[in-house]
Amino acid sequence: MTTHAAILGCSGLTLTAEERAFFTDVQPWGFILFKRNIDAPDQVRALVEALRATVGRPDAPVLIDQEGGRVQRLGPPHWRRYPPGRAYGVLPEPQGREMAQLGARLLAHDLAALGINVDCLPVLDVPQAGAHDVIGDRAYATTAEGVANLGRAACEGLIEGGVLPVIKHMPGHGRAGVDSHLKLPVVDAPLEELEAVDFAPFQALADMPMAMTSHVVYTAVDSRHPATTSRAVHTKVIRGAIGFDGLVMTDDLSMKALGGDFTSRARKSLAAGCDMVLHCNGDMAEMRGVIAGTRPLAGPAARRAKAALARVARPLAPFDVNAARARFDAGFEGRWTP
Repeated sequence: MTTHAAILGCSGLTLTAEERAFFTDVQPWGFILFKRNIDAPDQVRALVEALRATVGRPDAPVLIDQEGGRVQRLGPPHWRRYPPGRAYGVLPEPQGREMAQLGARLLAHDLAALGINVDCLPVLDVPQAGAHDVIGDRAYATTAEGVANLGRAACEGLIEGGVLPVIKHMPGHGRAGVDSHLKLPVVDAPLEELEAVDFAPFQALADMPMAMTSHVVYTAVDSRHPATTSRAVHTKVIRGAIGFDGLVMTDDLSMKALGGDFTSRARKSLAAGCDMVLHCNGDMAEMRGVIAGTRPLAGPAARRAKAALARVARPLAPFDVNAARARFDAGFEGRWTP
């Protein structure tokens, strides 16, 4: 059956009959989970298995936003809390890098135990003074070098644990003056400044397998369209200056930064250069619109999708989770409390 270039959410803790039929029919490449889909470990495992059963692919990507801090879909009482990105950045080096890698390895352990194989982490945005707090302490540091250093450590930890990282929000959300979940941010910084700061962490991690776009307008590149739907941003920045050749997926198409109906949002994103569209809220009418605007996964996009999955298709090295948790807690003693 034909796989569509889409990642979709579902509405609850189990699949409805309508969702099963829809996913079986449209064959999305992958799925994404949110808090509304999370109750207990056995329930999550069963939901992940049910999602994969609809498309008949045991390695179908199942994504989650499990960063730590305020963006953590899995939490107590069944899963431990993890620190926000900035908590790693305030540690002295090389301790910060060690903890960022170890924290991501522990996250991967938690996710892999549930069958989840993609984490939308790390955040590579470099926050700037006066920007909206939607990024805030989710960012590892306030410099491009610091963000790139800790972001790479997080990627390495996830990959070691068999979970794909997604670098986000390419090519940078750190200057946005509004929350793109609610409004369209417009950034007027000159291109030289964007290249030196905002784009730099993504360029440093251009070898990673997957990236998520930002719904942000960069007037120095394209004064009309946000990165997600901007052909200029994709060709000149993402595939050009940054040099990224991995799988590019959109941020959530249901965010209010984007205009138009869901078919046009999907169509414009793919036409601009995205390989994959993401729709998160599980609304069936919206998902039908999204699928109407997508296309079969083929060509370079299919190559990139296959290459991404291959990055974690190998036996994992032995991992003593209890020892790792003890070392992680000791590394943060007195600096962060779960």
